[in-house]
Amino acid sequence: MMDSIYLNGAYLPLSEARISPMDRGFLFGDGVYEVIPVYAGKAFRLDEHLKRLQFSLDGIQLDNPLTTEAWQEVCYQLIQQHPGADQNLYLQVTRGEVTTRDHSFRRQDAGTPTVFAMCSPLKAPDKELFEKGVRSVTLDDIRWQYCHLKVISLISNVLLRQQAEDAGGVEALLVRDGWVTEGSASNFFMVQQGVLVTPPKTHQLLPGITRDLILELAEEARIPVREEAVKLETLLRADEVWLTSSVREILPVTQVDDTVIADGKPGPLWHKLTQLFSEFKINLHR
Repeated sequence: MMDSIYLNGAYLPLSEARISPMDRGFLFGDGVYEVIPVYAGKAFRLDEHLKRLQFSLDGIQLDNPLTTEAWQEVCYQLIQQHPGADQNLYLQVTRGEVTTRDHSFRRQDAGTPTVFAMCSPLKAPDKELFEKGVRSVTLDDIRWQYCHLKVISLISNVLLRQQAEDAGGVEALLVRDGWVTEGSASNFFMVQQGVLVTPPKTHQLLPGITRDLILELAEEARIPVREEAVKLETLLRADEVWLTSSVREILPVTQVDDTVIADGKPGPLWHKLTQLFSEFKINLHR
């Protein structure tokens, strides 16, 4: 079944999937999610994604409805049902259906979480984006104070991304009190005098799985790495700027607002890490 999804214990066609309008995910955005790339039939860093899913569930005080082994089986079955091209696995858990709309989840009878998962084709970014780099737009970080949780209530991120695209950018770089936190749907790196720099993990940014892998690959290649907060004026003087995410992998940024980064071309460390990342993916299939 090429259009099959998983919903609350059953595999069924997407057209037959039904969720109550009284689900707290629909009413409040009360839930968490994960997006996992699938390369040549293998989920990318599945264990790390499932650990982050658990971290987000803990953060919103929601018990995990499935064991790690059960999640692995759901992912395996969906991948098997969608052979061929690379895929994205999407996992979502909400607090489930309730009888009355009430902000407090403790005043209601404990419901059953809604568990949803699906596979969709992984669309590779346009090659021209990697050859020339992209423009990012800096915007005030208007999001809440728990950005380290991967929750489904993403309207702030949606509005920020759209604002960046309307201004001619591919992504928003978010700035809070003069410090760059992350993108609207990505982490960021900069290169400064041969050192790879990215902000440390705090409540102000999502701990990206691709971000962590980049740091691991850099350290293995003996590339100097620093995790430290970055001022916007420092970023604008960087030798290289990148955006990283599960979907876009490592995307070079060659312009921020009206400032061209260095010579306006993807830099040597970006080429090096992109090569190491590609080799890592190839080794997954061996």
